[in-house]
Amino acid sequence: MRKIFLILSFVLLIITSCEKDDFCLKNPVTPNLVLRFYSDASKETLKNARLLSVWAEGKDTIADYTSVSTDSIAIPLNSLASETIYHLKINNEDGAEADNQYTTFTIKYTPEEKYVSRSCGYQVLFNDVSFDSDNTNWIKDFTPETLTTIDNQNTAHVQIFH
Repeated sequence: MRKIFLILSFVLLIITSCEKDDFCLKNPVTPNLVLRFYSDASKETLKNARLLSVWAEGKDTIADYTSVSTDSIAIPLNSLASETIYHLKINNEDGAEADNQYTTFTIKYTPEEKYVSRSCGYQVLFNDVSFDSDNTNWIKDFTPETLTTIDNQNTAHVQIFH
């Protein structure tokens, strides 16, 4: 009888000492900046940026955005700084370096850490966001020039007209 009691006590101890697994269901926790590309002639018509390549200042090209044709991109912001500079390049012909069109897109913001949960950790929100572009090449215009905050990536944050 004593052995059964010890075995049951041991099993009960093992079962009650197990901890519930934590899974972060908010993925990604820190939102990316979402850019949508529109036709400059018809401001409500989406237009692919042909053979688009994107890279941050001093970094390599983002693998997902190397010579792709797309009407939207989601790019990360540097949560350890108050500014991220991206270079965007398009081309109308594959491999024709002479036709490359470059522009610089600067995003300034105030990062704010917010505790989400034990499994997700902290989320970085970007407040007082402002955008600037050299607009000398293929980007004709963009809206808005400022945002209050970037706290999700469910919709486009910036519309770029080209």
